[in-house]
Amino acid sequence: MNQYPTWKYVLISVLLVLGLLLALPNLYGEDPALLVSPPRGIQADAALESRVQTLVKDAGLTPKRSEVTSSGVLVRFTDTDVQLKAKDVVEKGLGTGYTVALNLAPATPHWLEALGVKPMYLGLDLRGGVHFLMQVDMQAAIEKADERYVNDLRTQLREAEIRYRGITQKPKGGGLDIQFRDVASRDEAYNEIRSTDPDLVLAKKDTGGEPGLYAQLSEKAVRETRDFALKQNITTLRNRVNELGVAEPVIQQQGESRIVVQLPGVQDTARAKDILGATATLEFRAVDEEHDLQAALAGRVPPGSRIYHERNGRPVLLKKRVIVTGNQLTNAASGLDQRTGTPMVTVSLDSKGGRMMGQFTKDNVGKRMAVVYIEHKVESKEVDGKRVRTSHEVEEVINVAVIRDAFSSRFQITGLDSTEEARDLALLLRAGALAAPVFIVEERTVGPSLGQQNIEQGFKSVVFGFVAVLVFMAVRYRVFGLVANLALSANLVLIVALLSMLQATLTMPGIAGIVLTVGMAVDANVLIFERIREELRNGNTPQASIHGGYEKAFSTIADANITTLIAALVLFGFGTGPIKGFAITLSLGVMTSMFTAIMGTRAVINAAYGGRRLKSLNI
Repeated sequence: MNQYPTWKYVLISVLLVLGLLLALPNLYGEDPALLVSPPRGIQADAALESRVQTLVKDAGLTPKRSEVTSSGVLVRFTDTDVQLKAKDVVEKGLGTGYTVALNLAPATPHWLEALGVKPMYLGLDLRGGVHFLMQVDMQAAIEKADERYVNDLRTQLREAEIRYRGITQKPKGGGLDIQFRDVASRDEAYNEIRSTDPDLVLAKKDTGGEPGLYAQLSEKAVRETRDFALKQNITTLRNRVNELGVAEPVIQQQGESRIVVQLPGVQDTARAKDILGATATLEFRAVDEEHDLQAALAGRVPPGSRIYHERNGRPVLLKKRVIVTGNQLTNAASGLDQRTGTPMVTVSLDSKGGRMMGQFTKDNVGKRMAVVYIEHKVESKEVDGKRVRTSHEVEEVINVAVIRDAFSSRFQITGLDSTEEARDLALLLRAGALAAPVFIVEERTVGPSLGQQNIEQGFKSVVFGFVAVLVFMAVRYRVFGLVANLALSANLVLIVALLSMLQATLTMPGIAGIVLTVGMAVDANVLIFERIREELRNGNTPQASIHGGYEKAFSTIADANITTLIAALVLFGFGTGPIKGFAITLSLGVMTSMFTAIMGTRAVINAAYGGRRLKSLNI
């Protein structure tokens, strides 16, 4: 009686060993580090690593170790003072074009990294970093949409040969006024616009005795414009944050018009603000195929042309005249060409850009056109002992393609190597500029020392709660209490293991969830042990009491934990940020405590007492 089959013992042992292995990386902490990223299109290599190491060592600084990663060269240090000094040295030594970001890198040993296990991420309140709450100017987004319709309607009425006096845009997204010479023209325009532009709500309106129309975006179009502006700004900000080398940035929507940006581990808050506030745009230019590139590289650049460089560093000669700019771009999406099945990006321009592109491509079929990405960056440099911010422009050619046929407002960019490159290009085209202005309404900085203090306090709260429960269980239930304490220890290990496996972010509310789980985890054992004591008082044998205690307490334990799990899921579904962190740790704690408190303790007690004749139980 009270014996488990061998496979159950093996299963429990394997799960505990795996949990211990997954939780182990969290014991090693993090190293202050520099992440040195080369310019776009250039891959970090051993040569860059050697160059960075030389700069650091020549300055009398000793790095802990360095490595080449997919993001750049990561150089680790023993403390933050050396890290900050090294940052200044590397920035001066490498010059412009390189991104040198302060970071905190996991100090996981190589043998654990080889197994693919990683520590869980720490949130802003534990790791330190910067928090921004950004407001998107939705009124400006609506005004931009109205401005596009001014150009579209002029073109549409002109092509339909409908005479009108003028189209004026009302301030602050108030719609458009269209004036006509006579009622017949107005009615004709009314029917034309209504049949082709379902997103516009039209009303006949006479101003000063002259017939006119009032056009306004429909409620659906306004919602879509706001949603597009918010999502495009989130994409833009995420693209810019990548330069900071943040392990797990949080960039998410809050409400209908705000964006939360959290950058855990970022210590250079000024640089974070510079990058988030940077501006970028696009230009479509013709490739100069009439002049020799080699002659231009030798110094004989034609008057109407200029040398640019592609991402891989290859030079290309482009004409100075701009065909279309990114301000006239309305959308971009990646996909597959239906004819060839190759990756492509579909680009949409406004009416003005469409007319200019249509005229150019009509006259230049068979020639090449380039897409130039331009970004304005702000950098902080030390000049005469003072920090001075300087701005410079980064220009790179992201695509060169042959014009196969004339096109205007909507066209495809092909000749891409992979679907991933197509997605990246669409992202750059969409995220080249913010769809609507954003401004910071709230800024909070959590220093690394405060984050470390939060970790220490959180760790103490877990330890104190854990020890108090251990003492109570050992005194109250003796040998059975010690078994429950083993299960509680295993429960903590499994929670940390699951957080690491899911690569979840631990915050202070998450630690609160763990502390609560420590207290709740032994509830199941208390119910089981009290039931065993009751069975013994009723005169049952020790073996029958153990069996009855686990069997009869199970339904109560299941009900209690399921109701807690439901509450945690509701918190996760409707909560934000910190509340979700609390819900995640609470949910994981409920599931692991069910496993350790029921299966884990039963396995130990079965191994100790199962199949034996017992006169009494030490409970």
